This record gives sequence, C-alpha cells and structure tokens, in this order.
Amino acid sequence: MFEDCGNCIAMEQSGYISIVKTDSKEQKNKMQGVEIMDKKEIKLSNGMEMPRLGMGTWFLGENRSKDAEETAALRAGIDAGIRLIDTAEMYGDGRSEQLIGRAIQGYDRSRLFLVSKVYPHNAGRRKIFKSLQQTLKNLQTDYLDLYLLHWRGGIPLEETVECMEQLVKEGKIRSWGVSNFDTDDMEELFSVPNGNHCVVNQVMYHLGSRGVEFDLLPWLKEHNVPLMAYCPLAQAGDLQKDLLQSSAVKEVARIHGITPMQVLLAFVLYKENVIAIPRSGKAEHVLQNLEAGKVHLTVEEYARLDAAFPAPRKKIYLDIV
Repeated sequence: MFEDCGNCIAMEQSGYISIVKTDSKEQKNKMQGVEIMDKKEIKLSNGMEMPRLGMGTWFLGENRSKDAEETAALRAGIDAGIRLIDTAEMYGDGRSEQLIGRAIQGYDRSRLFLVSKVYPHNAGRRKIFKSLQQTLKNLQTDYLDLYLLHWRGGIPLEETVECMEQLVKEGKIRSWGVSNFDTDDMEELFSVPNGNHCVVNQVMYHLGSRGVEFDLLPWLKEHNVPLMAYCPLAQAGDLQKDLLQSSAVKEVARIHGITPMQVLLAFVLYKENVIAIPRSGKAEHVLQNLEAGKVHLTVEEYARLDAAFPAPRKKIYLDIV
C-alpha cells in the first residue's frame, strides 16, 4: 500500500513502512515514531534478534480451572506471530513455566524466544544450575533464549555473572540479563568482569510510571541494553486509575479506532530501545495487544500523552510490583 505524506511517500508492506523520499524536517519528525514502532525486533549486544512485543505470564498457571483458557491464549499469540514469552521460576512456584511448556508443544522451538528469571537467592554457584534445570524441565525445552536475575539479592554480582557466563558456554542459555536494576545497579554490574554481557534489563514501565526515563533509560540506550517493560498496561490500569479515563488517552484511541489499553501499549513501544511483555490470559486480549503493536503514534499524539502524564524532572527510584 502506498500513502502520500506530502513531501514523502510511505510504502507499507508486510507490516513495515519505509520512507522513499522526504524533504521536510517536519515530515521527518512526524514519521519518526512510525519508523521506530515498525521495528519488530531489536538486535541485542551479542548479535541476537529479540522480538519487541511478547507475552507476559505473571499469575498464569496458578489456577488450574483456567488452564485451558490460558493455554489457548498463549497458542493464539504464537499462531498470530508472537514469538517472545516471558516467565519466571517465582510465578506460581513454576506453574507458569509448566503451563508454557504444555502450550508450546507442537511448535517449532527454534522460532520461539523463551525468557525466564531466577530468584536472587538461587543465583549463585550452589543453586543456579539446579534452578535452571528445573526451569528447562518445566518448559519442556533444553535451552533458554534469555535468563534473567529477577532482582538483586545477597549473592555478589560477580558470582552471578560467572554462573551466567558458564551457562552460556554450556549451551543451556543463549544470553542473560537482569530485572529490576536501577541505574546504580547497572553501573555496578558493568564494573564486574563480563558484566557488560548483560543484554536486557526488565523493569516496570508504563505511561503512568515513567521514572526510568530520567536516567535509567538513557543509560541503557548509551550502553546498548534494551529496556524490557513489564506491566506496560499498568495491570489493566489498576496501578494508576486515571490512565484509562484520561481525555488524552481517549482521544488518541478515538483517532486510531482502538481501545485506551492499546494506546498504553503503543506509547511504551514508541521508544526504539523498549521491549514490552503485556500479560493476558485471554486470547482476544493477546490479539488486541498484537494489534496495538502495529499502531503508529505521531509525534503530536505522543506529545499529547506526554503532557497528560509527564516524565519526572528528577530522579525517581524504580517502581516495583
């Protein structure tokens, strides 16, 4: 499909838009968000390609009466092209991993991007290898694409990094990263041997929680570490009640013919160094999330959301749930 953009021509094909010609600085600025949001994958520092939109699974698998519905949601996402699935050994004491393990049977494992997280108290030489083995058993796979330290604990970072590096060499994981690390944590991590092999930092980030934009997100971008956003929908708006009732959010939703929830996801994906993993146990919501990943906010629309929920002008420590 071809679209006339005034001084530019945009060609849309297979979900990607490339700018054929543009002479106007204003037009370039307007198209910036489109170009960023159409990048469906991010190249990690180790050369791996990671999808920018995935499925979170916190609380999934905890209620066996919902097993069929949640399995169907995961499979609907995979069938629609979502390859990234995030979980953790903490989620339901492994039941989330087990649910995913059952759901992915029959699919080409090499096409999936599986992420799990290790408890801080398990992230040392004594326990991490056993923890990972249990995670792999739960997921019914022989490797992870990405293994994260869930949050900082008492085990020295240097020891955890050494273990992660060993797991990479053994082929048990393809890459490793961290979660819930603030800027000072990242600086300390990068000061230990091989700490700069960390490829991702997963933290909470949504329109109503933008503290990471003050210093963490710029630091991550400078060091080529994508931010992996959990709760990008603010847990369906529960983490900040006024998000879904905002006139700015509603107006952007009206312009695009989408829901306010989809606007929240489009906002997070607007930034080029961000990956989002919204959680849903219902197939229809998973597919709505996928459609939100195709929404192209203009610079003006982004600015309107930014004005309604501005980023802080001083250091705000990480929001964690």
